[in-house]
Amino acid sequence: MLYYKQMAELLFGTAGIPHSAWPLTTIDGIKRIAELGLGCMEIEFVQGIYLNEEEAHQVAETAVNSGVKLSAHAPYFLNFNSHEPRKIRASQGILHKAARMASICGAQSVIFHAGFYLGDPPEKVYQTVKRYLAEVIDRLKEEDIQLSLRPEVSGKGSQFGSIEEILKLCTELEGIAPAIDFAHWHARTGGFNSYKEFAYVLEQTKQRLGSAALDNMHIHISGIAYGQKGEIRHLDLVNSDLNYVDLLRALKDYRVKGLVICESPSQEDDARLLRDSYHSL
Repeated sequence: MLYYKQMAELLFGTAGIPHSAWPLTTIDGIKRIAELGLGCMEIEFVQGIYLNEEEAHQVAETAVNSGVKLSAHAPYFLNFNSHEPRKIRASQGILHKAARMASICGAQSVIFHAGFYLGDPPEKVYQTVKRYLAEVIDRLKEEDIQLSLRPEVSGKGSQFGSIEEILKLCTELEGIAPAIDFAHWHARTGGFNSYKEFAYVLEQTKQRLGSAALDNMHIHISGIAYGQKGEIRHLDLVNSDLNYVDLLRALKDYRVKGLVICESPSQEDDARLLRDSYHSL
């Protein structure tokens, strides 16, 4: 398992196949990313792992030839804190399969939502999630599948995935790295929308995980609508209150490298907006 493979720069891309790609295949999506002058794409297995091994090898070849870096997002229907043991085992199997297929695609990371509190005390949920994730990591080690599993900061208070929980997992489990979704954290807290607060998250990441963590970050940015319970839906940046310019300034000041994945509805437009705004700072 790998912790962090240093990246040369901060790359911007989309969550899934760009809308302007045609046909809407993963391979054509990667080619379209390159045409748009973007640098990365997150393969969306969120509704299921839709590639077979032959297709995954073709995806890897296309990404290398196009100079596009890949990550993958595991299916949404994982819950490592389910009260039904069979669902936990199913979650382990799905995450393992997603990691295996992502590895064949040449992705360095698999992003996933770890689960829900379901009324359980957060510390108990943390220990449960940690236990079952460790078993997946052991299996990946046995198979020499070398990538990082990245639990994502979640957008609702009912979901496991606070900044503290994610960073703590990364310090206690080998092969775990953070997926920092700044839009989710803004929606979940109602705050964390200023330069000082963005810098605080990066500083905590650096202090807890070391400066190497900032050399290979996986970040989600989008506009977001939210309420008392947190995230409601993603929005285009222009239609949201996310202070993305100060966020980009913090990323630049901390010399963050890695992948920035845009999840806005108009994802390639906002990805290019983020890229251009970042380089103009």
